[in-house]
Amino acid sequence: MNVKLKKLLTNLGFQILVAMLIGIGVGAAMGKDASIFAPLGSIFIQLIKMLVIPLVTVSIIAGASSLGATKKAGKVGISTVLYFLLTTAVAVSLGIFLGEVFQPGVGLDAEAVKNAFPPEDYTGAAATPGFWDIMIGMIPANPIESLVSGNILQIIFFGLFLGIAISTLPEQKKTPIVNGLNYITEAFIWMIKIVMYTAPIGVFGLIANATGTFGFDLLKMVFNLVWVNLIGVALLLLVLYPLTLKLFSNLSVRKFFSKMTKPQIVAFSTASSMATLPVNMEVCEDELGVSKQTSSFVLPLGATINMTGNALYYALVAIFFAQMFEIPLGAPQYIAIILTATVGSIGQAGVPGPTLLVVAVLVAAKIPLEGLPLLYALDRIFDMVRTSVNITGDAACAVIVDRFNK
Repeated sequence: MNVKLKKLLTNLGFQILVAMLIGIGVGAAMGKDASIFAPLGSIFIQLIKMLVIPLVTVSIIAGASSLGATKKAGKVGISTVLYFLLTTAVAVSLGIFLGEVFQPGVGLDAEAVKNAFPPEDYTGAAATPGFWDIMIGMIPANPIESLVSGNILQIIFFGLFLGIAISTLPEQKKTPIVNGLNYITEAFIWMIKIVMYTAPIGVFGLIANATGTFGFDLLKMVFNLVWVNLIGVALLLLVLYPLTLKLFSNLSVRKFFSKMTKPQIVAFSTASSMATLPVNMEVCEDELGVSKQTSSFVLPLGATINMTGNALYYALVAIFFAQMFEIPLGAPQYIAIILTATVGSIGQAGVPGPTLLVVAVLVAAKIPLEGLPLLYALDRIFDMVRTSVNITGDAACAVIVDRFNK
């Protein structure tokens, strides 16, 4: 067999795309009888749910404990992390805003959606607590109970607190703990890979059921999500980053983006911030004038924790499914989406693909996960775009931090 063909056939993204096309054909042919395949999607969702809470917990603690090293870099470390968190929060807010303005998830009958994707429960924003109720609710009275109940915000709060505490330990005490957390994360990554092998089967079952129930209306909504996401990406690249460069650096915005073409192409083709890191460092140092000391600190850290493009997507997906399931969102849900997507990015290092943090955001806002496989066939496209945004933010941060460091 041709090597390229064999590589294509074994590619998970290709398999999911084929499964989606087969599911569309089967759903169109069988109509509502295609619901017999729905349990295949339910099994896949259940496997994802099994992993999300322990993985998010361990990765948040590991990420926060490793961030403790940034204090050694003083002003550089603080300004870098602050820039990443602020731009990520802006991206999340932008995703929520675009989702509410363009409403890509509106258009299907709510009862039909619930019948096609029966979730465990539909908990909307029946009661809207006050500001202090929300703040107090983020602090777990019992962290073990938070783990059992799957309270993502409380898990993130406790995980960050514990991770920062670990980072303050002497090196000889801290190292074995951090190594142990990283080993556990690697074990979870192996489990995720195994679960993702079932993704084509799960996507087939869900798409066949969805197409049989709704025809092609649901697929049109998914493509609406794509173009709304592209609008958000354009605003980040053409407004947010140029604005921060204009305000906080001496570099020409035009020069910045002309030099960033090369790493953006690499990021788009590989969908990996880590794979793009050497190219990004070369461009920042040789063509944008960033010192080696700054680039060697900011860019690797950014490739690990700066997920601005991902954060935009997570927020948009949350709004999309809330609209699709007709779940009203109030202040607690919006705050949950913003905090989970922003702070959660710190713990995302080493986790393949965006699936688990998307799940965490949906769980935090009490939005059903059942429709998530609808997006898997297009996830490679989303991922390439997200990564291009992320590495652009890394470089912009390096330029700004270097100016202040000098």
